[in-house]
Amino acid sequence: MSASDAASVVLKRTPLYDLHLAHGGKMVPFAGYEMPVQYPMGVLKEHLHTRAGAGLFDVSHMGQIVLRPKSGKVEDAALALERLVPQDIVAVAAGRQRYAQFTNADGGILDDLMVANFGDHLFLVVNAACKAEDEALLRTHLSESCAIEVLADRALLALQGPKAAEALSRLCPDVAAMKFMDAGPRQLMGLDCFVSRSGYTGEDGYEISVPAAAAEKLATALLADKAVAPIGLGARDSLRLEAGLCLYGHDIDTATSPVEADLVWSIQKSRRNGGARAGGFPGAAAILGQIEDGAPRKRVGLRPEGRAPVREGAQLYRSEADSTPIGHITSGGFGPSLGAPVAMGYVPSSDAAGGGTVFAEVRGQRLPLRITNMPFVPHSYKR
Repeated sequence: MSASDAASVVLKRTPLYDLHLAHGGKMVPFAGYEMPVQYPMGVLKEHLHTRAGAGLFDVSHMGQIVLRPKSGKVEDAALALERLVPQDIVAVAAGRQRYAQFTNADGGILDDLMVANFGDHLFLVVNAACKAEDEALLRTHLSESCAIEVLADRALLALQGPKAAEALSRLCPDVAAMKFMDAGPRQLMGLDCFVSRSGYTGEDGYEISVPAAAAEKLATALLADKAVAPIGLGARDSLRLEAGLCLYGHDIDTATSPVEADLVWSIQKSRRNGGARAGGFPGAAAILGQIEDGAPRKRVGLRPEGRAPVREGAQLYRSEADSTPIGHITSGGFGPSLGAPVAMGYVPSSDAAGGGTVFAEVRGQRLPLRITNMPFVPHSYKR
């Protein structure tokens, strides 16, 4: 796409666009939307504020989809969805949600998503850049058994941080009792919302689906709490990186399997070989084979030994002298909570053991990075 073509692209706006401007948000293109990358506080302070207080994120660009079983039995919707993901959806109890991936015939990841059981239907949250393809995938494969409803008239907010529960409880006392991955309808300020105790920062917090017309009202009420500050995409990315969480299109993609991405934990025993409903999803032979026999490469955490961040795309080598790269960085930057750079990338499984050292090529120099366990900052979910 030429510069003139890019300039002519009409970006969408979320229901909170005016609120972002009112709070001094610096707007940038992201997944077809104008989104705030930061506010006057700046990325570093926004990051640290979320770790210490509560940050409010606009994630309304993401897709919200309902799968409503035509039989009236939510189990039938769960069984249908299991034809597209390697996770056990049948076992997701009413009022709970689970992380999943859509996979392709080669075992690669088409998208990652959240799946909640709302009692009589399933509620899905998918990535913004993939939501049109995800809808098409669902309509192609599940239309016979499920009505597929795209909730285009809803916004999505994320309230994250150790003071998130206190802030949201002022508007809905019921949310205080929720545990990590609880999800379901809740009333906030008289609004019909869907609330899950989850997020993308490693902190305790919530994601809140709200009618688009009332999104600014809810966001304004939350921001009235002195512990809550608006947070942009920049800090969202550094927070999720410190938490060791994958970003679709960077750390995972159509050429990366869940096993390579170190997401085997998300594939329950019932879907693995010997399980009650083993296989039956796209790429099952490749994915289940890698679970049993190992994958050729693995996503690992990396700690640069110096102060310089190592960015996405940098090639990785076994030594300072090797001419052949063994892998590459998929996410990298400065970790404000650690006061040091952090990164994620892929290396051969034989090199993935913690404590080893690899070298990244940055501006013609080889910089050492230590392979380390993730998350870089411990998760603070309410179990």
